[in-house]
Amino acid sequence: MKVLLAGGGTAGHINPALAIISIIKDRCPDAEFLYAGTPNGMESKLVPMENIPFAPIKVSGFQRKLTPKNIARNIKAAAYLTTAGHTAKKIIKGFEPDIVIGTGGYVSGPIVLEAARMGIPTAIHEQNAYPGVTTRILSKKVNKVMLTMEEAAEYFDKDVKYVKTGLPVRKGFNNAISRAEAKKQLGLDENSICIFSWGGSLGAGAINDSAIALMKWEKESGAKITHIHSYGKMGHDTFEKRLADMGIFPDPDPALIVREYIHNMDVCTAAADLIICRSGASAISELEAMGRASILIPSPVVAGNHQYHNAMVLGKAGAAVVIEQKDLTDELIINKVSELTSDPKALCDLSRKAHEQCITDTPDRIWSVISELTGK
Repeated sequence: MKVLLAGGGTAGHINPALAIISIIKDRCPDAEFLYAGTPNGMESKLVPMENIPFAPIKVSGFQRKLTPKNIARNIKAAAYLTTAGHTAKKIIKGFEPDIVIGTGGYVSGPIVLEAARMGIPTAIHEQNAYPGVTTRILSKKVNKVMLTMEEAAEYFDKDVKYVKTGLPVRKGFNNAISRAEAKKQLGLDENSICIFSWGGSLGAGAINDSAIALMKWEKESGAKITHIHSYGKMGHDTFEKRLADMGIFPDPDPALIVREYIHNMDVCTAAADLIICRSGASAISELEAMGRASILIPSPVVAGNHQYHNAMVLGKAGAAVVIEQKDLTDELIINKVSELTSDPKALCDLSRKAHEQCITDTPDRIWSVISELTGK
């Protein structure tokens, strides 16, 4: 089997493609892969690191807000668009795939569209509850749309063929260790309530501010809470200094783990009784897989406000507390955390309902689509 994948721009589009490759490899070890992406995007670095052949195609997204800088970007995007179809056709003819799979981002557009025109089986995978523009356009052309969340189907034409597959999660989130074992590995008090807060690898100013407020409250109230926080790149020069100014020093404090980047996300998530984070598709799927109570603070600066739609999938199911960033205050986050951490039943209910949303056979569902379209 020969599989051509296209998707990029953010890790949210690239990681699902890499996960799909892993699913196919498990079932078809001799499968061949080619990944089409932009030459300067994250995919150009991440994909070769996985020893997957990479085919560059110059594509750029159009900016909706018309500033002088964005107008210049749009002119460049239009220029790329005139050659993208030809490049896509050349990539497809050179590789001769049995199936082409797009995972989102503007780079998947010309590849999947050209493959559909050429009569090659095509599929796309949408990670979010609110699908992006490229996905909505391609949904009318492909043989099958794979959805992480059923809610996304509302935004497609009625005749679009889709199946809910869920989103593949990293291996450590599937067969997770117990909360007690995770706390032991991290050197945390097994009898304490563990909070894990993070805003992604770049960090999120609003979540960093909330973490500072919570750590101050935890210290002053004497609450039996351990806290893990990842402040990301944006907190590199400021976060620990702000803590020090309040007389809080993580290193000697066994109840406080503060890092710029968390490498063992699965262990920290397993240890957590309550998680405070953004609501990207991967985060939602990992919370569901492990069944963890959460306070979700959607990023307000993403396309289509899709993180809010993602968060509300859990919020409406009573599986998470959702706080929009415009409403977030130190007082609100402290009151909500105090309320939840003093009520084990509430935490347990959130955890149980989150896990009830989990699709446990995502790899089988994705493989079923691929097998159906390729006849293999």
